[in-house]
Amino acid sequence: MKKYTLRALSLLLIVLSMYSCSLDEYNPTEVTGDETLATFDGWKGMQTYCYSPLYDQMFSASDYLAVAEAGTDIWLTSKNATNTQQLFYYEGLTTSTNATNKLFKQAYSIINTCNAIINRAGNVADGNADDVTVLTAETHCLRAFYYLVLVTNYGNVTLSLDESTTNAVLNPKRNSVEEIYAQIVSDLTYAAEHLKTTPYENNSARVTKKTALGLLARAYAQGAGEGLKENGVSYWQRAKEVAEDMIANMNAYGAYLYDDVADVWAHANNRTNKEALFVASGPRAGESDAFSSGSLNNKLFTYTMADPNKLSEVYKTASKGNYYYGRVNNNLYAPSKYLVDCFSEYDKRWENSFVTAFSDFSMSKVGWVSYSSKTLTLTTDMCTKYGINTAFVGRKIYPYADVNAITRTYGGNQYVASIWPKGDHSGNVANLVTPKNAYVHPYPLDEDEDRFAIYLSKESLSAEEKAKRAYVCINIDDLFDAEGKYREASFDGTNSYQLYPSLSKFNWSYDGLNYGSNLQIKTGDMFIMRMAEVYLIAAEANVHLAMARKQPNILMCFANVHVAMRMIMKIT
Repeated sequence: MKKYTLRALSLLLIVLSMYSCSLDEYNPTEVTGDETLATFDGWKGMQTYCYSPLYDQMFSASDYLAVAEAGTDIWLTSKNATNTQQLFYYEGLTTSTNATNKLFKQAYSIINTCNAIINRAGNVADGNADDVTVLTAETHCLRAFYYLVLVTNYGNVTLSLDESTTNAVLNPKRNSVEEIYAQIVSDLTYAAEHLKTTPYENNSARVTKKTALGLLARAYAQGAGEGLKENGVSYWQRAKEVAEDMIANMNAYGAYLYDDVADVWAHANNRTNKEALFVASGPRAGESDAFSSGSLNNKLFTYTMADPNKLSEVYKTASKGNYYYGRVNNNLYAPSKYLVDCFSEYDKRWENSFVTAFSDFSMSKVGWVSYSSKTLTLTTDMCTKYGINTAFVGRKIYPYADVNAITRTYGGNQYVASIWPKGDHSGNVANLVTPKNAYVHPYPLDEDEDRFAIYLSKESLSAEEKAKRAYVCINIDDLFDAEGKYREASFDGTNSYQLYPSLSKFNWSYDGLNYGSNLQIKTGDMFIMRMAEVYLIAAEANVHLAMARKQPNILMCFANVHVAMRMIMKIT
């Protein structure tokens, strides 16, 4: 245990600030072994470590994204790539597959730390009793979350509530799914009872009462899919009760639902998002040297964004030098035809979630790249190759964004984009506007739009309709083959088959998230759960309860469906 404790605490200096928030620093060399966890400072330091996998790995590296979302009906691989077939298509998937193996080990490793914190809370000799209670409740909440991840993705795993010593358990036994969910519910119920509506030490990276309740609703809904009951009552009923209580008493729990989906993804709301119930808090550049000690590996946006430079004649900025989109060179997660068809072209969720029109950028504010140098003039060759009406030869395509470079002591330059207004070709930086989200563009794109070089249209445009537009037009439907997979080769004589509607929620542009010239990294906060999910859980629970009642209580059935529809309409 001493060796384990020292190893954990050696990492403490990295996570003490929760990447941005003010936790008191603790020197792990002052005490060792059991004595460490007997002092409040030592115990609190290790409790902070229970948060470490959230941003260090789970919500910043691609591994957990692959386990949680690859292989579902919402994602395909760009170009129908087969290098990740184990995760996307379950071909050759084994227990040694890196992503699944890594997540399994991370979760169990930190659960052991959680167990130590919970089991030793009563032995802390000093410290305020209320502080111990709150931090213990946080740990119950975190342990429940890690077990929920395990049971969701691996089924009936081993349930351990004791801290391991140097003696390994050589013959672990699987627990039933029912036993695991019962413990998750117990942990979250305890957490909800003892956590407050404001985070401990006003640290937004820490869990609160709304976190525990939101996860409890999620756990009940997930367990309901396994047919579980609690004291003879369906988990669907419990999910309904918890979710509807949260909805009815949002203010009391400090929860919130934005009226406009644009505010959910507004970059100014990333660090202080009122709708978020649970976040993985990223390091904040410019504030302190803690930024340099935090986890700087968040590259998720590089996996979900396409690279417009695949059409290099009309989009000349290469990925490695793209200060607007970032270095989007992984290009893997492409939305399935099913997911694309879930939205209408006039749906604000589509507009605020996916980049479908690609533009170049200037850097006039900082004087690095002039407006005129990023103004593209269409040539005959360009028009011929990309099917643009040759009547537009000589027409110009102007930058959409201008990227500033703000110097910061910690984190290096911060690249913040503002937008050139449509129709203003002056290049005057005084005319730039600051949008809620620099990656949300007008949709559908106007025929006379002159700030975008490439447009992926959800509506299938005819040849005549395309001929009215002085930019590359690609129908999204044409990116898929007859089997609904992304094409592996050109269908129009260009590299357009390598593009796809690009999920933008992992991509941000604001002061405080860049890591200097490393354009692959952006360290914004990741939302593990939002209040919108609680509405969906309430809706799903009502539908399942209505289906279970069927004819014997037809009025109640309709009532439940009506409630479900109101819940869904609230967030759409």
